[in-house]
Amino acid sequence: MEDLKNVANENETEKAPKPVQGKHIVREYAESICIAILLALVIRTFIVQAFKIPSGSMEDTLAIGDHILVNKFIYGAKLPFSTTRIVKLRDPRQGDVIVFEYPEDPSKDFIKRVVGVPGDTVEVKHKRVYVNGKLYANPHEIHKESEEIPKEANPRDNKDAVVVPPNSYFVMGDNRDRSYDSRFWGFVGKDAIKGLAFIKYWSWDKDRFRVRFGSIGKLID
Repeated sequence: MEDLKNVANENETEKAPKPVQGKHIVREYAESICIAILLALVIRTFIVQAFKIPSGSMEDTLAIGDHILVNKFIYGAKLPFSTTRIVKLRDPRQGDVIVFEYPEDPSKDFIKRVVGVPGDTVEVKHKRVYVNGKLYANPHEIHKESEEIPKEANPRDNKDAVVVPPNSYFVMGDNRDRSYDSRFWGFVGKDAIKGLAFIKYWSWDKDRFRVRFGSIGKLID
């Protein structure tokens, strides 16, 4: 009888569930967190990245407080620590709203509209932009100041014709009178472009302390 009891006790011991060790749970959480971080880095580097609009240089297309998403693969996603781009769909075109590293301080990101592509001749006369001798009529362009500044003072309203070099772009803000852009500091190199702005996913008006619901989900054109 004692032998049978011992066998029964051994069987019950074998069938009893083993306690889950705490370190296994910690390991699972750590692996999940690492995978999530890795996926976030891949998405941010190669697919899409979020940006916030800090200034009014692109009004009224983009307002201060708009949060936007930028397509990073359309012009070719840049490999980290390299100028090599992969999976390019097309080059930037006139009218594209792009995010790029500010040429005079690459640690800052700027957002402007492409006006001239490689080989184009761009000229500004009396606040009007001419590309290859033809008026570039951008429906998003606005002027908030009636005063015209002479060319001798600064190139905001009058700039001599320039030819856009290879692998470079001439960009301007839609808020033409209040934008610091290619008229002042020159061209944007292709390697400095981060992507194409394509949609607003959030917008906060800090002056009125309210959400701009009409802007959320609005495509950027």
